[in-house]
Amino acid sequence: MSIKVSKISKVYGSQKALNNVSFSADKGQIIGFLGPNGAGKSTMMKILTGFIKPNEGNVFVDDIDVLKNPLEAQKTIGYLPEHNPIYKDMFVREYLQFQASIFKVDKSHIEICIEKVGLIEEAHKKIHQLSKGYQQRVGLAAAILHNPTVLILDEPTTGLDPNQLVEIRQLIKDLGKEKTVLFSTHIMQEVEAVCDRVIIIKKGEILVDKKLSTLKENKQQVIEVTFNVQVDQKLFNQFENLLSAVNNQENTWQLTFNSTEDMRSKIFDFAQENNLKILGLTAQNKNLETLFREVTA
Repeated sequence: MSIKVSKISKVYGSQKALNNVSFSADKGQIIGFLGPNGAGKSTMMKILTGFIKPNEGNVFVDDIDVLKNPLEAQKTIGYLPEHNPIYKDMFVREYLQFQASIFKVDKSHIEICIEKVGLIEEAHKKIHQLSKGYQQRVGLAAAILHNPTVLILDEPTTGLDPNQLVEIRQLIKDLGKEKTVLFSTHIMQEVEAVCDRVIIIKKGEILVDKKLSTLKENKQQVIEVTFNVQVDQKLFNQFENLLSAVNNQENTWQLTFNSTEDMRSKIFDFAQENNLKILGLTAQNKNLETLFREVTA
């Protein structure tokens, strides 16, 4: 396995950032690592890359014990942090030559990486002259320069415009054909467009670990309904096939049913029986966004 995380816990003072986290990943998988702010995503990535140590647990990358041999493990890992740490006063090739000297990589790899990430026409410029999308490409080129088997990307598309988003997503998909890619993001459409698998974490614990194909096959029905007043959650117990009822806003509920029957008529009946007025009603099949909201609300 390219990645194996076993029972990892990390505590900062009285705050438990990670609590008994375990997962594994094989070569060729692209995994979306999701969670609200403060969920523990960046902490997990820093442990995986050997920058910080956990209080408990084990981490292996390419069968190398990251905790015992962090430098050896880092030779197999490409890492792009959320804030891309590039020297913007350097030329693109100059910066990549500097990175190649650190990793003791043959400089012939530089041109290969420049071509792979689509930087050929920009390689003669200083990095600060590039758009943010191309600066991200420079960061990715540096991350893959030593031909790692595992690529870890923390919020790689933050702040990019729609065109840049499409380009970076395609680049990640291409890299995922030959590497294991773990990347965090808050953009659900990005995960659905790029990933094979999704892991959702909240308060340091994994709540969901599923293949995206399994989620897409899910025929559960999700209805979001807004009433004129707040409703006691216990009232929803009268619905058959109700899986969950999540109060998203003051009077708005997200109701998930395990049923192919259109449940909107049942909700109208429910409102009438309980002297409620419906101010809004939308129905959709359960997707990644509704799942994320359901488990992290």
